[in-house]
Amino acid sequence: MRRLVSRKKALTLVKELDAFPKVPESYVETTASGGTVSLIAFTAMALLAFLEFFVYRDTWMQYEYEVDKDFSSKLRINIDITVAMRCQFVGADVLDLAETMVASDGLHYEPVTFDLSPQQRLWHRTLLMIQDRLREEHSLQDVIFKTVLKGSPTALPPREDSPSQSPAACRIHGHLYVNKVAGNFHITVGKAIPHPRGHAHLAALVSHDTYNFSHRIDHLSFGEEIPGIINPLDGTEKVCTDHNQMFQYFITIVPTKLNTYQISADTNQYSVTERERVINHAVGSHGVSGIFMKYDISSLMVKVTEQHMPLWRFLVRLCGIIGGIFSTTGTHTQLRWYTKPSSVMMKLSHEDRHRNGRPRVTSAAEVKFIRVTCTSACSLK
Repeated sequence: MRRLVSRKKALTLVKELDAFPKVPESYVETTASGGTVSLIAFTAMALLAFLEFFVYRDTWMQYEYEVDKDFSSKLRINIDITVAMRCQFVGADVLDLAETMVASDGLHYEPVTFDLSPQQRLWHRTLLMIQDRLREEHSLQDVIFKTVLKGSPTALPPREDSPSQSPAACRIHGHLYVNKVAGNFHITVGKAIPHPRGHAHLAALVSHDTYNFSHRIDHLSFGEEIPGIINPLDGTEKVCTDHNQMFQYFITIVPTKLNTYQISADTNQYSVTERERVINHAVGSHGVSGIFMKYDISSLMVKVTEQHMPLWRFLVRLCGIIGGIFSTTGTHTQLRWYTKPSSVMMKLSHEDRHRNGRPRVTSAAEVKFIRVTCTSACSLK
């Protein structure tokens, strides 16, 4: 018996702690305006939850910067350049800051036609359009990072026709491994030969009338070659206005660690500044005709990581959306209800009239509901 009494006391205490009191169904009134608000609320919750799901599925790129401590490894240079001169008249090599001449065994010289076929020209125009958009909208670089290995190849497609003229240009393509210091990659007249004070090119036997350093850079990158990545100089095309002309590209290389859900690689990004001028010793414009790419390596390294919203944050944001809309619509409905307190009393009197004179027993919950409703209405007045 004592256990039963203590159990009832415990249940009564728990009921007193109820933060969500229930209203008897006989006092619940449905209205057309309330149904409209509910319909709007459910529609807004469904729409916002749907949009939030797309935000959860999306990813973004996080950039972090730190000092590059790797100076002992080799730097790979990937090259694909077409020069409007015959292969026997030009030579390409690299000379670094320590006056070390790097062997160009990894480069291949292929006689080709400088003019592109219609299909190649269409590909080249598309690449230039992408380059223009990348210069204007830097956020597109994040899209390229996230879609590597999925995009179309960035290499020049092969010709679909046979050229009618004999090849008068030279395609220099391949890769080189150089020391991780500043250097100068250049293409100029004559083949390179070693020299005690550096290096030299055998240009004495080449006539100045054959000089034509019009060129097209189909691809130039540093580090691991990743399909789908578009570099700043890809698609660059220059046409000479004079036989003795120098083209200079000043390149700053930034080591980059790329970690996405598609690939993880150590590569390099770079920025470039271009300059070109005619060599004329009579007016003080000295130099050597050719294509010169002077590169330097930044001491900072960039870590690019693809991030995704965690599941717990998505659930918290979803609960915030649903709870916020419920709270707002509930407050709006209660304000409209408290402005009409007489509706409750009218309902009670209506029920009393239909009891045929029998005394009505009012429960504690009903008394509490009536007291709270009338008190709120009086305070609003």
